[in-house]
Amino acid sequence: MESLIITIHIIACIALVILVLLQSGKEGMGVIFGGGSSSVFGSSGAGGLLAKLTAGAAIIFFITSLTFTYMSARKHVQTTSSIVLDNPVEAPVAPAQEKAKENAGQK
Repeated sequence: MESLIITIHIIACIALVILVLLQSGKEGMGVIFGGGSSSVFGSSGAGGLLAKLTAGAAIIFFITSLTFTYMSARKHVQTTSSIVLDNPVEAPVAPAQEKAKENAGQK
């Protein structure tokens, strides 16, 4: 299932890049620096075959990204059990005062 989603995702990525590069720009470089007074989609609107195909590829890319993230997160869910809590091992530990007395007696 994951390989199918990754394959669809890669195809959508390549299609999205190609479709964006095929579209012609509406304005020159002046738009980047604040020039141009036209609307976002220009006077003709957001129609056109390339725009619709780009939107479709973007939706597929978005859905496959979310699906793959969800599937990956389900794999890496931590269990609530712990080795320490399931099998407690108590090691005998001498109190600090006894250690200090033993060290003082050895010197």
